[in-house]
Amino acid sequence: MEYFWKQQDDIPPGMGYPLFGATHLISVAVTLALVLFALAVFKKKSGDTRKKLRRPVPLIMLIMEIFKDLFLLSVGRFGTGYLPLHVCGIGIFVFCFREYLPWRPVKDFFGEVAFVLIMPASVAALFFADWTVYYPVLNFMNLYSYIWHGLLILYPAALLIEEEISPSVRHMYRVILFLCAVVPPVYLFDKRFGCNYFFVNRPVPGSPLSFFASFMGNPGYLFGYAVSAVIVMLFVYFCVWGRKRILARNQHHSAL
Repeated sequence: MEYFWKQQDDIPPGMGYPLFGATHLISVAVTLALVLFALAVFKKKSGDTRKKLRRPVPLIMLIMEIFKDLFLLSVGRFGTGYLPLHVCGIGIFVFCFREYLPWRPVKDFFGEVAFVLIMPASVAALFFADWTVYYPVLNFMNLYSYIWHGLLILYPAALLIEEEISPSVRHMYRVILFLCAVVPPVYLFDKRFGCNYFFVNRPVPGSPLSFFASFMGNPGYLFGYAVSAVIVMLFVYFCVWGRKRILARNQHHSAL
């Protein structure tokens, strides 16, 4: 607990844990298990109760983000690298727009982005975490990161269970438009301030982006990055399509 309220620059080297080591894999497994448990409980609730449980999630995440920033300010470690400009950080704005803006087309747009972009990016962030090398398990930033990414998975999945969203490959243009609007200014910000939001300046060590960079170089790996992102999105759409087929088949058998 000595390092619980410490930022990485105030923690001695070697206090973290290896990517895909036992500690990391157990942490990911616990996070996903809690998400699945919450979704199972959520699924059993009535429609009104589901809405009451889902609706505060983006607000809770906004409060979490503010608390994290206040903590970093209190230890004198807040800087441009902690702005919510990663895919998983921008998720909080996507969720808030989806939940609290009143217009149906806007809700549909950001709902698609939440499920097809933010959620799979958060799963990837758990498996290819870039914070494990710096933080021990019993550290606020470490635990915060797992809880944060768990919520980024939980909220879009809850939307799908409620049928608040209906992802379709025909709507993939929404995600592409979102990326076209967000990535260029983030890239310029990265270049201006030496940050690495969206990992457009350098790949995370041990991640698929690092693999692309090993033979495509930098910035050549960005091409592999873009192609893999499209493949992941198409896979998500395929999973949604498969889920619809299974549900339709089960309903048909029940009717018989």
